[in-house]
Amino acid sequence: MAEDLSQQERDLIANLIRDGKPVPARYIPSISDNPLKTELIWPGKSSYVDSSVLPFQSIEHIDEPRKEAVKQYDLFSMSEATGRQVGGWTNKLIWGDNALILSSLVNGPMRDEIKKAGGLKLVYIDPPFDIGADFSMDIEIGDELVTKNPSVIEDVAYRDTWGRGKDSYINMIYPRLRQIRDLLADDGTVVIHSGIQVNHLIRLAAEEIFGNDNVIDEIIWSYGSASGGRAGANKVIKVHEYLLVCAKNRDQFTYNKLYTPYSEKYVNDWFKWKDEDGRTYRKRMRDGGKWDIQYLDESPGVALTTVWSDIQQVYADPRAYKKGMKSELTGYPTQKPEALLERVIKAFSNEGDLVADFFCGSGTTMAAAEKLGRKWIGTDLGRFAIHTSRKRLISIQREASKANLPFRAFEILNIGGYERNSYVGVNLDLGESERLIQSQINRAEFLELILSAYGGQKSDQLPPFSGTKGEQPFLWAQ
Repeated sequence: MAEDLSQQERDLIANLIRDGKPVPARYIPSISDNPLKTELIWPGKSSYVDSSVLPFQSIEHIDEPRKEAVKQYDLFSMSEATGRQVGGWTNKLIWGDNALILSSLVNGPMRDEIKKAGGLKLVYIDPPFDIGADFSMDIEIGDELVTKNPSVIEDVAYRDTWGRGKDSYINMIYPRLRQIRDLLADDGTVVIHSGIQVNHLIRLAAEEIFGNDNVIDEIIWSYGSASGGRAGANKVIKVHEYLLVCAKNRDQFTYNKLYTPYSEKYVNDWFKWKDEDGRTYRKRMRDGGKWDIQYLDESPGVALTTVWSDIQQVYADPRAYKKGMKSELTGYPTQKPEALLERVIKAFSNEGDLVADFFCGSGTTMAAAEKLGRKWIGTDLGRFAIHTSRKRLISIQREASKANLPFRAFEILNIGGYERNSYVGVNLDLGESERLIQSQINRAEFLELILSAYGGQKSDQLPPFSGTKGEQPFLWAQ
């Protein structure tokens, strides 16, 4: 408090305030009712949160043919004539920059649609964390591997993320986490997957955004015991990654207690007895000298801990892995196993909940959510990620249809100018001159839409710039 300050200190503070100079941080608690809190600072940090609202443009509605089943029509309000979903939530696969997608979800009309679906209960994200990676990937075509390099849009995004090292990475992840927290339901949870390169940065950012009390757990995914590690010449072999669990409100988030099976050694060491019916059990002495009997077939197993060592990786090279998880292999280099996402989804959401992945990659989160009866949203900047996810999800629909199981339709959307044919909307049946005129008209309309969304003004006086926002000119890169 102010009475703790000497007269000399009070005079110093008064002079600083009078001259418009900053007061040293050590004096703030003494002159303010608001105590200081720890704050994360880095070059380029900004309190600005994008509030742009861009329209979601529908590219495709996918609802594979169903076998007739009344329970399916009742569950998802299907049209009996076509099998197409005509009511309720439709799952969404969105192509575009997730910064713009999140802003448009938080501030746009789709937020009401999310609320009607029960709110966003779980977000899992696996943002790129391999600093220095070139983000190219090998795709299996026949018996050959072909290297797929990032598109121009992806390349720019990755350069913006990693171009200044860790400063630019946290500049990327920080506002996205703020938007995700805003979008979450009050009882929602976010699980952030990261590696040793950026885990400390993400943890500090999450503590500042969600609050220390709402950072619930840090889970270690230890895949090395089952699948080996990545050999390094001058360092300990890395065999783990991290899952940081944050709740919007610590007292409300969902957690379903899960168990893993006992090891064979544990069973042999502890379940040593059998009753007259042949049932295996163990016995332990309780307080008071009485025996506590537990049957093996009635035991749920070992309660899940913060170290998950029973789930192995999916190999990036499609030719390197021919058994076990081959059925889910997509060839996507950062693909995570469905078992990992199934555990996350089972633990932190309930059947019917809406879950999302804003760095969806090969679509593992959506695949697991679909199989577990959750609604979903998936987004990615990469065209290959969207095509890979689309193919994978259609396959799941077909499998469900063959098994006479319910599933939801999903639609593919985009945002911004990532799919020229979609946003230009040119009728390819027209003649060349008519197509050119329609393209020019639609392009002008789309530019007006972009300018409006960003709060900018069109200008023809600053070529090649498209317009201005305040005093700053900007260019719409087609």
